[in-house]
Amino acid sequence: MKKTELSLGPVMLDVAGLELSAEDRDILRHPLVGGVILFSRNYASTEQLTALTREIHALRKPRLLVAVDHEGGRVQRFRDGFTALPAARRIGQAWDHDHRRGRRLAEASGWVMAAELRASGLDFSFAPVLDVDHGLCEVIGERAFHRDPEVVGHLGFAMMQGMSRAGMSAVGKHFPGHGGVVEDSHVAIPHDRRDISDIIRNDGWPFQHLIANGLAALMPAHVIYDRVDSLPAGFSSVWLQDILRDSWAFEGVIFSDDLDMAGAGAIAGDHAERARAAVAAGCDVVLICNNRPGAVDILDHAGLEIDPRVHLRMVRLHGRHDIGWSALTASEEWQQATALLRRYQDDSTLELDFNT
Repeated sequence: MKKTELSLGPVMLDVAGLELSAEDRDILRHPLVGGVILFSRNYASTEQLTALTREIHALRKPRLLVAVDHEGGRVQRFRDGFTALPAARRIGQAWDHDHRRGRRLAEASGWVMAAELRASGLDFSFAPVLDVDHGLCEVIGERAFHRDPEVVGHLGFAMMQGMSRAGMSAVGKHFPGHGGVVEDSHVAIPHDRRDISDIIRNDGWPFQHLIANGLAALMPAHVIYDRVDSLPAGFSSVWLQDILRDSWAFEGVIFSDDLDMAGAGAIAGDHAERARAAVAAGCDVVLICNNRPGAVDILDHAGLEIDPRVHLRMVRLHGRHDIGWSALTASEEWQQATALLRRYQDDSTLELDFNT
């Protein structure tokens, strides 16, 4: 198959099944497409997943980015054949018991997650979650490491280090923090009415910490911070340009959250209008998931353009350290790290030997 040479475009979308259909191949060759996000429906086995990612990568040069939400706990798209990863909250509990253990568990979780995804040909996972657990938001809940922003930052950084060692860039979410609201932005438009100084001092600290240490990408929340802007963060030039780019000097990729979510409904109009608004505010890449007509609307009518600066940011997210499943599972590092995670999952007392 001859690869089409195109820059990476600003749209990331999904595909329907376990292999690409003719329609999938056509849409993935569209110049405005830059990546694919996979879901549980795209997974049957590690062999099938590897074949699917190989097929996606064969379509374009440079190859399209392939991503997934694979955080651990209840948000882990691929199960059978993959190591069960602990929820972030459990890693935070390990930290409370012993800081060194918590960091070791976060780093091991990041490494195993990234190494197994890389063995299947994926470039990155939308992780780690850097939201602070204020005890309010069920959709975040156990996905957050801790209630203390500094703990979230330290554990998020440890996970990022593990991911990097395995050849994967980290994508922090949901900037500047989804944990301070009750509503779930998948089904509602949440409002956070705290003062900006409170938000940045608390929820913003983990993002600042990882940005200062080389965070490659992040995803803003579909949350309206009323005292800052009338628009959700992912559509707000205040958050994305004034704060992220100008004040915090963030140079990585900014992904929108899914434009089909209810939280994106704060922007009136169709999916094309939402995409235009997100890019105008400062998003580099817009996600449209589980809505092929909406994706087509964006590609055909949003009027998006290829930005060479965005292309350069995106190609830095390509996975590194290619390795196959056989070599990975035969390695001493994988065997020790997965054994540690299994022992932790089975040991509610947290009394583990974290020296291995």
